[in-house]
Amino acid sequence: MDQIWVSSLHAWRAQRCRLVFCLKPFARSYKTIVHAKKSVPPLAFAFDIDGVLLRGAKVIPAAKRALQILEGENSTGSKIPYILITNGGGESEADRCRKLTEALGFHIQERQFVQSHTVLKSIVYKYADLPVLVLGGINDEVRKVAEGYGFKRAYTTLDVLAWNPSVWPFHDLTPSERESTKAVDFSKIPIAAGFVFHDPRNWALDIQVMCDVFQSGGVIGAPYTTTPTSGQTSDAYGHTGRRPELIFCNPDILWKSGFDQPRLGQGAFRTAFQAVFKTLTGSEYPYVQFGKPTEATYRFVKKVVQDRFKELYGDVTNEQPRMYMIGDNPESDIAGANAAGWSSVLVYTGVYDPKRGPPTYKPTHEAEDVEEAVKWAIEHETSKKNSSY
Repeated sequence: MDQIWVSSLHAWRAQRCRLVFCLKPFARSYKTIVHAKKSVPPLAFAFDIDGVLLRGAKVIPAAKRALQILEGENSTGSKIPYILITNGGGESEADRCRKLTEALGFHIQERQFVQSHTVLKSIVYKYADLPVLVLGGINDEVRKVAEGYGFKRAYTTLDVLAWNPSVWPFHDLTPSERESTKAVDFSKIPIAAGFVFHDPRNWALDIQVMCDVFQSGGVIGAPYTTTPTSGQTSDAYGHTGRRPELIFCNPDILWKSGFDQPRLGQGAFRTAFQAVFKTLTGSEYPYVQFGKPTEATYRFVKKVVQDRFKELYGDVTNEQPRMYMIGDNPESDIAGANAAGWSSVLVYTGVYDPKRGPPTYKPTHEAEDVEEAVKWAIEHETSKKNSSY
């Protein structure tokens, strides 16, 4: 009797294993099946922040109404994927998302947010263990961001000034600035690269230190290399080693703050540095540019959007949603979106003022504010989809 019972138990276990094996493919596809039941929207959005959702620290009223529409109050009846992409920076993505969540009233996740220097995460491997100069922001905030990305030896211009005050004798470190510095002997530190993470606060100090770094091959205080004349190749610098790389994260000349007129941005700082460097050496220093409207940044953002869409709806379609970029700056938002093949909507709440004439880059559409832009894009895309049936 016991033998019969044991045989039956073995048979039952074997049948159970076969059943589990057969059901595995269905279990793996369950998430996709659930997603497929949802109404998949035919579009997704990318928003600039300053001048579109915020003006300085204040939320533009239309922003909350626009996000409410995307969170489900729309004709598709589903959440429409969106990300925020800004040429601003200076803080960690986690800190910025927390502040945006509090201001906008909607949970903004890190995987929905791309700022000017987020793309640097993709090149950390090149400089993780090498000394680099990071510029911009207040005290050592961008150093903390850089270290969070994986740059293990990041230094600031305040570190340089603390090491040798005669580097720039026209600025005395404040107590908070001095507290933020690291004790380093820069005469023994070959800087491998300079990253302008965010808008510098002391242009004079930063331009001076950058000139020292890029004229000496990376060692501050070392003799300058042979000065090239206009039209010569980079080899004329006479560097025996690898020339330090220079990277800017934001090309914007202007940006919209709480002030009535636009303010100078990191692009203006780059122009000032290059003008000084060219006067000293005869040519500008070669550099890499990230941020809107560069191809590298939009390529990075495209992957972020795809991941967000897949997170909400899974692999339910081979057709990618139509991207709509909502921005206030024709030179960055509209130019970048047009080059990426996206639809673009220019709003009147930021840098661009329609009273000053047509924009330098023509958008797909123009709107008073972000709410009007979102409503137009949804109506335009859904009516286009319905007419194809």
